[in-house]
Amino acid sequence: MPLVNLKYLMDRAEAGQYAVGAFNCNNMEIVQAIVEAAEEEEAPVIIQASQGAIKYAGLDFIVSLVKTAADKATIPVCLHLDHGTNFDQVCECIDKGFTSVMYDGSQYSLEENIRVTQMVIKLAHAANVSVEGELGKIGGTEDDVHVDEKDASYTKPEEAKRYVEETGVDALAIAIGTAHGQYKGQPKLRFDILEEIDRLIKTPIVLHGSSGVSDEAIRNAIAHGVRKINIDTNIREAFVRGVHKAIVANPYEIDPRKILGPAKEEMKDIIKEKIRLFGSSGQGKR
Repeated sequence: MPLVNLKYLMDRAEAGQYAVGAFNCNNMEIVQAIVEAAEEEEAPVIIQASQGAIKYAGLDFIVSLVKTAADKATIPVCLHLDHGTNFDQVCECIDKGFTSVMYDGSQYSLEENIRVTQMVIKLAHAANVSVEGELGKIGGTEDDVHVDEKDASYTKPEEAKRYVEETGVDALAIAIGTAHGQYKGQPKLRFDILEEIDRLIKTPIVLHGSSGVSDEAIRNAIAHGVRKINIDTNIREAFVRGVHKAIVANPYEIDPRKILGPAKEEMKDIIKEKIRLFGSSGQGKR
């Protein structure tokens, strides 16, 4: 089916009180793994491309891969720009066929973040493209976006309320203690902040850096308004694990398909596990 925008998925997730998995892609096997896993779970899904993925695969390749997969799928698929940090890049992604974009202005003042987000929304909504914004600074590294642990900061609930009211953003990523990349220990999330933001705004909330967050914490987050959950690191780990197993089993293998095929299956397993955890299994056929 044709690509859908993020608002389409978020409205249904809110009505059903579940979250939609947003999985990052970098190549064909990852795109296939995401869509095949979602099909098998009959779940809606968001495929994300970060700045690093776009540099690696190329914007046209990313769009073509995801559109091809979505056209063959029977479940709704959204193509989303993850952590777009400048206006020109966001515009290019909209022009190329993304159905959702994230403008990450969290490095700027609240006023500047609101100003640019308003510009992005005016352009995006005219093209039926959804917009995700961000407040607070999520620690760790997401390809080209890096925030030192000492510079990470929690989202202020009163600022979240103002930002949503003045921008009309379709989804809001907040910082409550998650981080991009691999965790050294179990993250401690500030559910008091999440609960206050959920009370103040009706906009769907996004949780970044969710690989490594406990199942209990994920369920608690969904119960308090989180409707989009980003997973990247777990997919990378699964990919490498699958490649490693294939090479160890046959060190002299020269057929890339026999190395990347097992990697795809490893990724599908973790993606399906997350889809079930998020409560979105079976929600893509309605």
